[in-house]
Amino acid sequence: MNKLLSMLTLQQQLNDATNGIGWEKGITKHGKKINWRRCITMESAEMIDSFGWKHWKSIAQPTDYANLQIEVVDVWHFVMSLVLEFTKANGTEAVEELAQRISNTPEYQKLSSETPLPFGEDDVLMIKIENVMRLSLVPISPEMIGAMIEEFFDLAYLGALNTTQLYRLYVGKNILNQFRQDHGYKEGHYVKIWNGLEDNAVMKLSWENNPEMTPAELYSALKTAYPA
Repeated sequence: MNKLLSMLTLQQQLNDATNGIGWEKGITKHGKKINWRRCITMESAEMIDSFGWKHWKSIAQPTDYANLQIEVVDVWHFVMSLVLEFTKANGTEAVEELAQRISNTPEYQKLSSETPLPFGEDDVLMIKIENVMRLSLVPISPEMIGAMIEEFFDLAYLGALNTTQLYRLYVGKNILNQFRQDHGYKEGHYVKIWNGLEDNAVMKLSWENNPEMTPAELYSALKTAYPA
């Protein structure tokens, strides 16, 4: 439960910093409307591009499982944001209670394995991604939120992400998002390709090369590697 609470807390902090206090009302500090459901839809569509699904183009393209996992974590940012927004709007739970309840779901418990999880079959993975997309297009309700959480954790399981890997990649992406904001992402002059690698891949490699890094040390590693 500590990992889940930590991720929800970090997401709240990131949204507070990026979008402004009160973002749960659906408006950023710059007056821009927020639609987390649309974010989930579009990021899930990007996730499908990890597969060589196009029968008319690049038919020999292998599945990019490393990118798939990064995209799963990207969707996780938006799922948590949607859940936090819904919880705040309805005043139902404190974040600690929310984390406790979610951590008790069977779908989350399946991720608690300390051994590496295998990837699901590509067709099964894509169906699960499409289920997440389908849910993101229906009106928000307690039932929709519950189903979204369940489907997401099933997707993480099929994407070979146990709780430790999900947490580590999430924290890495959270730090990368902070780094992006600090280096001109909103203004449009951030450099996303670093010496031939996308910044997501650089972040993932940094964690793999030094799994014991703190978030602050990861930020410093990104700063050292940034080409601009």
